[in-house]
Amino acid sequence: MNFPIPVPSAATLPLMDPFGFARSAFDYWRDAVERSVLFMDVMRHRGNQYLEHIEKTKPSVLGFETEVLMDGRELPRPVNYELMRVLPPAGIEIDPLRRPFVVVDPRAGHGPGIGGFKPDSEIGVALRAGHPCYFVGFLPYPEPGQSVEDVVEAEIAFLRRVIERHPETAEKPMVVGNCQAGWQIMMAAALEPDLFGPILIAGSPLSYWAGERGKAPMRYTGGLSGGSWMTALLSDLGNGLFDGAWLVQNFENLNPANTWWTKQYRVFANVDTEAVRYLEFERWWGGHVVLGGQEIQYIVDNLFIGNRLSTAQLMTSDGRRIDLRNVRSPVVVFCSRGDDITPPPQALGWVRDLYEGVDGIIANEQTIVYCVHDSTGHLGIFVSGSVSRKEHTEFTANMDYIDVLPPGLYETSISRADERADAGLIEREYLLEFTPRTVAELDREIGHRPDDEARFATVARISEINLGLYRLFLQPWARALSTPSSAKWMRRMHPNRLGYRLLSDRNPLTLSLPSLAEKVRADRHPVGEDNVFRRAETLISEQIARGLDTWRDLRDKASEQLFLDIYGQPLLQVLVGLRADGQAHRRRPGTELEHRRFIERRQAELHARVAEGGSHEAMMRSTIYVLGGAPATDERNFKRMRASRAELEPGLKLADFKHLLREQFFILKHDREAALEAIPALLKGQSAAEIDAHLKQIEHVLAASGDLSAHAADRFERIKSLFRRARPNATEVAPTSAGAAAESPPAGMNEPASPAPVAMTAEPQQAVTSGLPAAESQAAQDSDSGRTPDGDKAAAAPRRRAPRKPRNA
Repeated sequence: MNFPIPVPSAATLPLMDPFGFARSAFDYWRDAVERSVLFMDVMRHRGNQYLEHIEKTKPSVLGFETEVLMDGRELPRPVNYELMRVLPPAGIEIDPLRRPFVVVDPRAGHGPGIGGFKPDSEIGVALRAGHPCYFVGFLPYPEPGQSVEDVVEAEIAFLRRVIERHPETAEKPMVVGNCQAGWQIMMAAALEPDLFGPILIAGSPLSYWAGERGKAPMRYTGGLSGGSWMTALLSDLGNGLFDGAWLVQNFENLNPANTWWTKQYRVFANVDTEAVRYLEFERWWGGHVVLGGQEIQYIVDNLFIGNRLSTAQLMTSDGRRIDLRNVRSPVVVFCSRGDDITPPPQALGWVRDLYEGVDGIIANEQTIVYCVHDSTGHLGIFVSGSVSRKEHTEFTANMDYIDVLPPGLYETSISRADERADAGLIEREYLLEFTPRTVAELDREIGHRPDDEARFATVARISEINLGLYRLFLQPWARALSTPSSAKWMRRMHPNRLGYRLLSDRNPLTLSLPSLAEKVRADRHPVGEDNVFRRAETLISEQIARGLDTWRDLRDKASEQLFLDIYGQPLLQVLVGLRADGQAHRRRPGTELEHRRFIERRQAELHARVAEGGSHEAMMRSTIYVLGGAPATDERNFKRMRASRAELEPGLKLADFKHLLREQFFILKHDREAALEAIPALLKGQSAAEIDAHLKQIEHVLAASGDLSAHAADRFERIKSLFRRARPNATEVAPTSAGAAAESPPAGMNEPASPAPVAMTAEPQQAVTSGLPAAESQAAQDSDSGRTPDGDKAAAAPRRRAPRKPRNA
């Protein structure tokens, strides 16, 4: 019998060859020693870079040249923020008439610049698109007495300055808020909604109690530390300043494998190629800044623990309520399932906190768009090159469309153009699609749990108690012991800062490293990946990382269970007063009687305006209606409609166009049949030639993205019949059978049994590619509630109206 003879592989050959084994061992030993020297030299460079960076007056990692336009220290309420104009690199031309683009960086322990860290970044994308770009950064130390409200008012002042610099630009600035800057921007937009164009909040936490169990360990930190008293203690020991290194340490503790091993090992294993990238990132990661004690205490008490922003409970010092329902600009929420710092529930939960249904969003004239990435981490949301080339590029390219998108809740998805059947009609590499969603569908992403709300409400109460006890008994002693010198040395001795200092040229033990590293580079002997010892090194490294991940998972699971057990105790909840009145554990603005009355009043106003207007209203209403049934309406329809608007009425500003589009969407949404039957009345007084021209213009817009679907074609036939009825001396023409069939709700989607005033249900969800308002695709089963039998008779002589001012809920 013949047996196969095993052939040794390259990995096992040294084990069978003693001399080869010894040679492989010697080669690996020499390579490991050389890599160790080079690795220590990289750490020395990191330390020198850190010291050089923090000793600058204005440290920043922004990768573009800038000029300062406004210094926040010169404002009536001084802050350590600055408004800078980004100077375009060579070869990039800026169109001053395009929408300004403003990036606000987070102040969460690190220095500024991450939004423009490299060419493929948020700022880089906007510059290549020709937008004037501005950057809001900050200095490492706060101004005395600086508060969160002062920072928000400064950002409002900066935005006014940007608008003043572009008087000929009709569009308001697009504002990007990264991470912690996101909630600052939303607060500013709630106070001054007229200043903002579309808002993009990337990786920004707005609902701090939200989170999926097992995937949001940071939200338990406040409860496990007994509340915010620890923040007050660190601020007092810091002589009124809070070291941002403590915040960075919290971020690092989320992933100990990366913090303690993987990040460093990656440099050690690839020291010949990885050093530059590592040092570039560490320049930002190690650039710790300082926050004022008053600022961080406000943030922790009101946001991290109190969760008061997303429930409209914050008030300014002059008595203004900060209610996110007042934001009138479209809000784009970009988050990722791979983000353990700001998971999707914390980025999106504010919608669930404020609204019970989409009808509330529509009544408040809000457009909320969200995009959930599958895998990128927290920093990847605003520094990843692939994310910038894909998501941020599409957001920037579609902001004009998003700005006129009808109110509602939408989820976006991005697909490659070359993978679509209509690839020849798409101008860019990717296509951004919008799908209408309901709050119930969003809630599946958020994972709302009322029992967890009770626990976090208990934490908020206990935090207030512990903070009061600290201020009564310990704070006087802590402040008495703290001096400017002691605070400075406490910051220097922080482990995150000390590690950089110890491995720098200021440590005498590193004096020989530069010359030794230079000799190694001159005679380097790297080994290949096929070396058996190098393979063993890689396996050991993977085991270490896996072990640390296992320890992290056990730690997080134990911490979560401890939190749930402690704060889920009914007795503890009673002792802090939660169960005494039997009321909800937190305010839910969307369920309040005042808000429901507002929705009813808003819908009554819409009903009264069904037959008001003229040919512009008729054309817009008709276009929205037809495109509501088309599966392929995208930004080409929007561009064509804007061009048509310019041709028909050049004096109509974009803001008026946006108002016209939104109002007609509202009217169709509220009472579709009455809105359609009023079209002939809107065209009253027009000649036959003018009516035919309007119809051709609508057809011109509809043809922008190819042939209409059968459903959209049926809708267009009905519009044609309505326009024919409006022709002078025309006989009444009944809607075509196809058009009438198009109006029947799909099977299984019946009208509500009772005429509830907020019945704004949707058609079967249908993706709408980035373009004209396909949100009317929800309207096929709108309720007819609220329509009076003589609704069409309300169509008096059409008249033009000035756009209404934004309405506060």
